[in-house]
Amino acid sequence: MLYLLVSFFLAAAVTLMVIHSSRSHSHLSADVDLSGPQKFHAAPVPRVGGVGMFTGLLCCVGVAAVVGHTDWKLGALLVLCGLPAFAAGLIEDLTKRVSPAKRLLATAISAALGIWLLGATITKTDIPGLDWVVATAAGAWLATIFTVAGVANSVNIIDGFNGLSSMCVSLMLLVFAYVAYQVGDIPLALWALAGVGAALGFFVWNFPGGLIFLGDGGAYFLGFYLAEIGILLIARNPEVSPLFPLMVCIYPVFETIFSIYRRKIVRDVPPGLPDGIHLHSLIYRRLMRWAIGARDARALTRRNSMTAPYLWMLCVSSLVPALAFWDSSPLIGACMLLFALTYIALYRRIVRFKTPKWLVVTR
Repeated sequence: MLYLLVSFFLAAAVTLMVIHSSRSHSHLSADVDLSGPQKFHAAPVPRVGGVGMFTGLLCCVGVAAVVGHTDWKLGALLVLCGLPAFAAGLIEDLTKRVSPAKRLLATAISAALGIWLLGATITKTDIPGLDWVVATAAGAWLATIFTVAGVANSVNIIDGFNGLSSMCVSLMLLVFAYVAYQVGDIPLALWALAGVGAALGFFVWNFPGGLIFLGDGGAYFLGFYLAEIGILLIARNPEVSPLFPLMVCIYPVFETIFSIYRRKIVRDVPPGLPDGIHLHSLIYRRLMRWAIGARDARALTRRNSMTAPYLWMLCVSSLVPALAFWDSSPLIGACMLLFALTYIALYRRIVRFKTPKWLVVTR
């Protein structure tokens, strides 16, 4: 619990300082574009929430080293490897001049550092055909880099509403921590909990008031951290199913895959083009009925914040079977298929204005 508490309180304190000093740096840190398809806030808000999380984890490493915990090096390497992803995202948050391709490249560099310094490599997948690819060193490195960059990008994609990505990642890291503890990998469990603390330290200021946003720096670093913990779990503990981390992360990952399909195949537009018809965007626009027609800041903030719990439930729906079947690839594979079918069915109903009545919230 020490790691969780230290990272939580330090991340929360640093985030609070960033919020209170926002007037002095808002010309750089504030998200002033309120007109985009995925912009749902009513006033400019700092989007450098990653600073508090990164600082919280960094200080947690320092505390662990001072008190003599031998696993402080694992945390230090995790933070060090994540630095390129965090830095590229933070520079984008401040300058608005770092392209998505460059941010993904920086995240790929972080993944490569994870392979080199941590041994975080995917060498088994339990997926026919793909196991043949990762059986070679080059194939394993490419698969690992692609996976880490993909998870980081998927966390960035679902980052659009107060409390959405930070709570989802916190829940996922908690599941990783539990399974790591079950298999006796205590160091990994502790650093997964440290990630939970850092994410929640940001969460308390982001939800429900939306006082600060995660930003690209926070989203890419948080996604990298999540992916690395998952890969290390299966790399260090062969009894854990290789599909388990994917099942844990299936909500943001499938959201990304489905968005690419929807944009490239269905609409014939570039996959990287932002739009306002992600599942979370549709829930915001079509289910939050009490705020329809209201444009004042309080109503918009409430509507924004009450969108996230719907997606938390969707996230939990993948975490429960992951916890139940963490050592069984066939059962996890079946659960992944069921999740994908459920997601598609739900999306089709909402986009066609046939939202299930149990999802609808009225005044």
